[in-house]
Amino acid sequence: MAQNNKNNKIPRINFTWFYIVAGAALLMMYFFGDNMSSMSKEATYSELTQYITKGYVNELIVFDNNEVEAYIIPDSAIHIFERAPQKSSERPMLLTRIGSVDKFEEFIDQQKAEGNFAGDVRYKEKPQYWSGFLINVLPLIFFIGIWLFLMRRMSGGGGAGGGVFNVGKSQAKLFEKDEKNRITFKDVAGQEGAKQEVQEIVDFLRSPKRYTDLGGKIPKGALLVGPPGTGKTLLAKAVAGEADVPFFSLSGSDFVEMFVGVGASRVRDLFRQAKEKAPCIIFIDEIDAVGRARGKNPSMGGNDERENTLNQLLTEMDGFGTNSGIIVMAATNRADILDKALLRAGRFDRQIHVDLPDLNERKEVFMVHLRPLKLDPSVDVDILARQTPGFSGADIANVCNEAALIAARKKKNAVDKQDFLDAVDRIIGGLEKKNKVMTDDEKRTIALHEAGHATLSWFLKHANPLIKVTIVPRGRALGAAWYMPEERQITTKEQMLDEMCAILGGRAAEELFVGHISTGAMNDLERVTKQAYAMIAYAGMSEKLPNLCYYNNNEYSFQRPYSERTAELIDNEVKKLINEQYERAKSLLIKHFEGHAQLAQLLIEREVIFAEDVEKIFGKRPWASRSEEIFAGNRETTTNNTANE
Repeated sequence: MAQNNKNNKIPRINFTWFYIVAGAALLMMYFFGDNMSSMSKEATYSELTQYITKGYVNELIVFDNNEVEAYIIPDSAIHIFERAPQKSSERPMLLTRIGSVDKFEEFIDQQKAEGNFAGDVRYKEKPQYWSGFLINVLPLIFFIGIWLFLMRRMSGGGGAGGGVFNVGKSQAKLFEKDEKNRITFKDVAGQEGAKQEVQEIVDFLRSPKRYTDLGGKIPKGALLVGPPGTGKTLLAKAVAGEADVPFFSLSGSDFVEMFVGVGASRVRDLFRQAKEKAPCIIFIDEIDAVGRARGKNPSMGGNDERENTLNQLLTEMDGFGTNSGIIVMAATNRADILDKALLRAGRFDRQIHVDLPDLNERKEVFMVHLRPLKLDPSVDVDILARQTPGFSGADIANVCNEAALIAARKKKNAVDKQDFLDAVDRIIGGLEKKNKVMTDDEKRTIALHEAGHATLSWFLKHANPLIKVTIVPRGRALGAAWYMPEERQITTKEQMLDEMCAILGGRAAEELFVGHISTGAMNDLERVTKQAYAMIAYAGMSEKLPNLCYYNNNEYSFQRPYSERTAELIDNEVKKLINEQYERAKSLLIKHFEGHAQLAQLLIEREVIFAEDVEKIFGKRPWASRSEEIFAGNRETTTNNTANE
């Protein structure tokens, strides 16, 4: 063990300095290579003429910039340089600048006539060292740069210990057990069911002997399954923080590389490091990047590097080798495409579903993200939780941040309730576009359309309770109606039919009261069509196809699980279902024609109306839900507070 520690202290060779020194040497050889071994110095014009007159010069080179190189006879060099050349390669040389080439030529002709100069006179262009450097050295630098880039790519980005020889090393990030600011279950709001399941893993890691004494085995792995943004990664970090063990974190894509065999090598290296730190946790985020079912690769063959990596992962998790004390946790939102061998007991012994938070859990998540904000007393967490059904933890964090930005934009001292409502509208509907140009006819059509939704949702028992209606363009929508849906675990056929009828209210109002239909109902028709097909083909809610489900979760299936005749029957049933609800919507609008017209006119005048405005026109809603009562009470309290102020 001591020997290993000694070896680990040996400093690594840093080749960067080697490259710098070699490059500097090349540059010096290029620029000064011709002159490093020669005897040379600068001289004045008068000195040069004096040496030529004495017969010391045997060659002259005149450049186009009036510079002259005068090469001295070796035997005469001692009179100028005070020493004779030591080697035959040394050529004594004087460098000077002349004023006029013509005058210099006359002087040379005179010296030739007198017998003082018998050498050659040559004329040249002055060499451009920088352009020569670019031509000769730049391609070399270019290829060296490409080589270094490829080496860094092969090493996974040039991280610690990067290099071509470390390409098979694991890229996992290690969080030690004694790190400060570790995450625990207190930092994870909601997800009580998931926390209860992973609590057993924490107990295993804290006191494994209590379980092994009874003959039990520590589970090999746990798979966190759920939609994006629900906190799967945060929950895995909390498990490591609670258990106080080392935590290896990496993504599934970190295993996949462009070189064959790298993924499997990184898996082996990861488990080797984990054995040294055992007991510990390995967390693989987005494991579907490497755990996709074999034989279902969308590339249809070719490189099977991903399958090799998966095979190595399967072997490490439950092969001939023993990896005691190592628990593998993984997260994915696409568990249906994972390989069945990866999901079997002995590898991932349990699947923990991390679902979208319900009402009470959303309150807890809001309380966590509201802590750093300066809040106005008007903010009601219960209303915020009820207004955000289907929001994940990441969505709620985005709402709180967006509300703070809106309040800062309006130069407020605190974030109030309206800022949160605007933030929810901004996230769901998009940015408000009040400056969008619309004609009076378009504005009237949109008002009638949105009033149709509001009217039907008010009188249909199972439709979602209305909060507000607006004809202000937002995102790609020209108008919108906001609802506060009840959270249901199951949905009945009657509830789905009422929702479809309310959605079709906009198109029905256009046909009845405008006289023509428009493209404004495109999104409504898309939602209704999808819901109708789901009712017929998946939920078995058809008279001619009762109790049948044609759902197929095979991602790469190339044929439908039903015949052409059944497909035609499904299409006919969908058309029938939608047409029935469309006629129902038109009959309800005709019945409440006057109220619908008043509602549309109010929308044209004010652009935004709320549930109490609809209540003044139609009276109290016959089927008021608990959400409506809470929201109405909260709005009434806010109105009274404003009046008192």
